[in-house]
Amino acid sequence: MKAFLRTVLGVLVAIFILVFVFVIAVYAKTSAKPDIKDHSWLVLNLEGEIAEYPIGGFQAQLFGGPGSHTQLLENLEKAAVDDRIEGVILRVGGSNLGYAKLEELRGAVEKVNEAGKKVYAYSDYLSNKHLYITSACDEVFMPPSGYLQFTGASMGAPFVRGTLDKLGIHPNIHQIEDYKSAAELVTRTGMSPEAREMYNWLMDDLFDEITTTVAEDRGMSRRDMEDVMEKALFMPEEAEEAGLIDEVIYWDELEAKLKDPDDEKLKTVSGGKYGGVKREDVGIKGDKKIAIVHAQGLIHGGKSGVDPLFGMTMGAKSVIEDLRAAMDDEDIVGVIFRVDSGGGEAVASDAIGRWLKAIEEKKPVVVSMVDVAGSGGYMVAHRISPIVACPNTITGSIGSITGKFNMREFYNKMGITYDFVTRGPHALIYSDYLDFTPEEMEIVAEGHWESYNRWVEDIAKHRGLTFEEVDSVARGRVWTGRQAIEKKLIDKLGGLDTAIDILKEKAEIPEDEDVVIVHYPEEKGLIEAILSGEMVSMVKSSLAMRLRSYLINWGMSVQTGWYVMPLQVR
Repeated sequence: MKAFLRTVLGVLVAIFILVFVFVIAVYAKTSAKPDIKDHSWLVLNLEGEIAEYPIGGFQAQLFGGPGSHTQLLENLEKAAVDDRIEGVILRVGGSNLGYAKLEELRGAVEKVNEAGKKVYAYSDYLSNKHLYITSACDEVFMPPSGYLQFTGASMGAPFVRGTLDKLGIHPNIHQIEDYKSAAELVTRTGMSPEAREMYNWLMDDLFDEITTTVAEDRGMSRRDMEDVMEKALFMPEEAEEAGLIDEVIYWDELEAKLKDPDDEKLKTVSGGKYGGVKREDVGIKGDKKIAIVHAQGLIHGGKSGVDPLFGMTMGAKSVIEDLRAAMDDEDIVGVIFRVDSGGGEAVASDAIGRWLKAIEEKKPVVVSMVDVAGSGGYMVAHRISPIVACPNTITGSIGSITGKFNMREFYNKMGITYDFVTRGPHALIYSDYLDFTPEEMEIVAEGHWESYNRWVEDIAKHRGLTFEEVDSVARGRVWTGRQAIEKKLIDKLGGLDTAIDILKEKAEIPEDEDVVIVHYPEEKGLIEAILSGEMVSMVKSSLAMRLRSYLINWGMSVQTGWYVMPLQVR
């Protein structure tokens, strides 16, 4: 027995020592100042699940991967002025980056070019979305075994009403209103005329922007570009002949082509490693501090995190803590609220928007919309002026969904039955064992419309519009940024750089003066994460993001309706 206990103790001590050594090694790796050699090429990976803002400050540097969209933008900003960086290579693959984020990356690539440095793209596989970013680069390379797909574009959605019917699950949904197409996931087996109309106006705008931009970048006419689309699928040599790429070449051949003649091999630095270089290390520094508060994902009332199916989640509790910290920090002269969300719980969205407005009473605030700022993602932002969105940002969706599911038939199939004792009228109004009665549906609808009308009135008040003007572009309608500015739902087209310039003007900071940027939530290093108890959460989040990335890459992406009934979902 004693021998067994000594063995167990020895194993535990050994594990403790290994963990301790690992922590020290990781801390040394992530805390050491990166050694960047002269004439290095910055290699940035655009593949996999790329969040707008990183989950943990040390993860990209430690585990590799693309990091975050924020880090990609900052790395390109630094590379433009860092004398040690010769140029940039984008290794482009399948990623979840939307067209608004790609617009911002295109702008960052242009600034590297303006600094007199080359930006090249290398990819094994290119599609429409990839071409939108690679066409901004000086040259595009692909290996002989690569593949290019350049086709027309499409928008669609899955519908599970047929599945629910087979399971005996009956949706009792009230939506505001006909254009609130998220509800159709469970209420229909195909698009409504209104949803089809909306998809068409979105598609018209996005397709025109993408096709025109790629054509101009590649030195082709719009007609020539559409003719190229007729072929659709290209081998690398065919893509080169069509003018979509510049050269068919293996990666090692590209390295040999770019390396300095005096060097044995090409000097490269990964995006994760270069992320450890601070902006002030390359001369981007100033006396004034501004905060960027990042708010991304499905909105709910708790703490922010990552869900394997829904991806990043925006917890009202976490975001409000960040907003209050930025408001209370006397060194911060202004705040950019960076929103990337398709919506979520109405109450949580309203709570975040209220605190954002409270900051504006003390400090200048600018909203910067990323890929999506719709429904609840618009609700958190509408009180603020100005609102900045990329031309390709999806925004609006001013509407709401509420209701419940009647699970009785499904329960019966499972051999489950319920019985009740009640008091008072409508005690079972939200029971999942019964449909709404006509009277109950009228009660639900009346309350739902009252809530919607209050929201439209609030938007009208803060946007300087009439109720009728807002209502005419609302009821679930979704718009691109270009369309939204015409509808007066946003104020300015542009990305993060534009938002920073506007905030500097509002904070009376000279246009040519750099600023110090403080990000919220603050990134934690390894030791700090362990001591704060967030290490486990970060690891779980990282695993969830990787699982979600694998699901997407395997073609198992999920369309969500976010039905947490009886909550109102926006």
